[in-house]
Amino acid sequence: VQLQAYGGGLAQAGGSLRLSCAASGRTLNSYAMAWFRQGPGKEREFVAVISWNGGTTNYAGSVKGRFTISRDNVKNTVFLQMDSLKPEDTAVYYCATGNRVPGLPTTQTAFRTWGQGTLVTVSS
Repeated sequence: VQLQAYGGGLAQAGGSLRLSCAASGRTLNSYAMAWFRQGPGKEREFVAVISWNGGTTNYAGSVKGRFTISRDNVKNTVFLQMDSLKPEDTAVYYCATGNRVPGLPTTQTAFRTWGQGTLVTVSS
């Protein structure tokens, strides 16, 4: 299975972007899907995760209330709607799936499959 993330780009502070991550190869409807990000000079960190059926979500405190994760299992795609963007949201955003543990894991090691990343730059 492969993940292809896209939708990154340049936004102004207070603006919005929508990221997408499409899975190919086989369906991933039985797995949670997550977004992580890595800012300049920082370690990769958890952003958001959604359950296999989209019924449950979890967010990092820094994005809660501003970002929304969703998924379309027919299209095998997960989305990240990012609103009220801040310069500190600047990062390469990665999608991940194939969780090794049940539920909504938030650690990198819990996920087997990763996309290549898409760059989000937020200007002040």
